[in-house]
Amino acid sequence: MIISQSVITDIKAIILNSQEKAIRSVDHERTMMYWLIGQRIFEEEQQGKDRADYGNYLTKFVAEQLEPEYGSGFSKRQIELFRQFYRTFPIANTLYSQLSWSQYKLLIRLDNQDKIAFYIAETIKNNWTVRQLERQIHSSLWERLLMSNDRESVLAVARNEKQPSDAKEIIKDPMYLEFLGLHREASYYEKDLEQAIITHLHDFLLELGNGFAFVARQKRLHIEGDEFFIDLVFYNRLLQCFVIIEIKTTKFTHQDIGQLQMYVNYYDRYEKREFENPTIGILLCAEKNNAVVKISLPEDNKTIFASEYKLYLPTEQQLIEEIKKEIEKRENDTRV
Repeated sequence: MIISQSVITDIKAIILNSQEKAIRSVDHERTMMYWLIGQRIFEEEQQGKDRADYGNYLTKFVAEQLEPEYGSGFSKRQIELFRQFYRTFPIANTLYSQLSWSQYKLLIRLDNQDKIAFYIAETIKNNWTVRQLERQIHSSLWERLLMSNDRESVLAVARNEKQPSDAKEIIKDPMYLEFLGLHREASYYEKDLEQAIITHLHDFLLELGNGFAFVARQKRLHIEGDEFFIDLVFYNRLLQCFVIIEIKTTKFTHQDIGQLQMYVNYYDRYEKREFENPTIGILLCAEKNNAVVKISLPEDNKTIFASEYKLYLPTEQQLIEEIKKEIEKRENDTRV
């Protein structure tokens, strides 16, 4: 008797799906337990609000009573996290079963409710792991998107309340490529950076953002007997257009725009279908001058972008300095 192998494949899929649901269910129950503990501690703390040190005394007392019996998961530090968890999410039905306790621990450290809402929406929409959420927070995804958008627009796109209508809503500047393993001090060529991106394509797609799919590397173009090669070609299903990326390991120059514009024009004329939107070009460069970029492009430009890449994640202080610099650049650009 011949039995189809698909039976075993289907059964394994059922088992795996059930196991994943069971794990999520258990983790959600654990998360709710921590929330309830945080609620009870907060309520008790409010009763002793006339004593400034009562909160610290309470969490220490609770930990001393629970840790010997239930283990290190109920240390003073953990008890304080439970309290902070409740204070950050005071309404139980705003908690999501798709998020794990480890992800909530990352979220409650954030200092802004809009930022928290953004990362929750993106985590659920993209099914981010704990590591992926942590990286996006550390790479300041929220702040980078806000550089070119208003808060409401960023949140609306994250929540799927609106589709991105402008490339600026999803293209980041700068892009953080620390996962490539390259070092600032090392000497490397554009082909080395390109190869590293292909090797770590999954991480690069995560950094690019929502809706990107890889199409081609070193795409060959034949134009009246001349040959040209586009470094990387992607497609974005949300914007419904091709996205061409040219890599420069040097500082941006206005000449680079001409080459990228030619590639964008080629795709618009020979590759783009009628139902698709105009092709987008991104010049991924080691350094750029925003004023030069602005002058090099038409005032109504919506298809050509220059984005710096960084080979390391910023510290909090570096991030603050970058934001200050960006604000100053924008103020200067408006005077040009």
